[in-house]
Amino acid sequence: MRYFGGCDAGSTYTKCVIIDENSKIVASVINKSRINPVLSAQSALDEAAAKVDGLQSAKDLAYLVGTGYGRNKVPFADENISEISCHAMGVHVTNPKVRAVIDIGGQDVKGIAIDTDGTVLNFAMNDKCAAGTGRFFESMANAFEMSIEAFSALSLKAKNVIPITAQCTVFAESEVVSLVGEGKPMEEIAAGIQLSVAKRCFVMAKKAGATDHIALTGGCAKNEGLKRAIEKVLKLHVIELEIDPQLMGALGAAEYAKRKVGD
Repeated sequence: MRYFGGCDAGSTYTKCVIIDENSKIVASVINKSRINPVLSAQSALDEAAAKVDGLQSAKDLAYLVGTGYGRNKVPFADENISEISCHAMGVHVTNPKVRAVIDIGGQDVKGIAIDTDGTVLNFAMNDKCAAGTGRFFESMANAFEMSIEAFSALSLKAKNVIPITAQCTVFAESEVVSLVGEGKPMEEIAAGIQLSVAKRCFVMAKKAGATDHIALTGGCAKNEGLKRAIEKVLKLHVIELEIDPQLMGALGAAEYAKRKVGD
């Protein structure tokens, strides 16, 4: 049995997926990224390879594709492919009915339209500002003095939404602190934050031509408050993926690795 690997070296998390000849996931890893992307990728690859009988190390993979922010730093990768292509392919092999992806990464937000074969039709990306990204949510959760999970759950309790007008992370944080100081309900402020990000996602999706059968990828896809806000803004149901949405880039990279070698 040959095995194929995908390593998604993200700015906040490093993900690794190993699949077999039948495209079945045999190992997966999600680790917090270290300051050195080479060490982050090496650690994730070693951890994933250790879970597979018949693999002494990641060097024994038939083919390895690196993707993500630090894709050029993935040790002994046979090839690097953009995270846009890998997210599209990962979602496609998970659910071929999905035609569009909103990927909320640590440092950017992407809208991706997918063709029937899993390739990218079009995409739009916001990478100039951290607002609406994973880092933004970390910053907001810190302002609330709670975990990201607790922050996500908090917005679901809101009966009303207090709009957040600031687009920049720094200004949004000071606006949130002011609203909290005024005694405004925390859950309504949280709902306002989720809605502001959802609107940003809507713009990216629209620019990419993504209109229907949409799924979310990236760590922020696990944020139920954000998912509901996006559904409200887009006025459609977001498709739930059966595989961890944070693994989509690495899964797509592994699938590309398998196709490079040939079925």
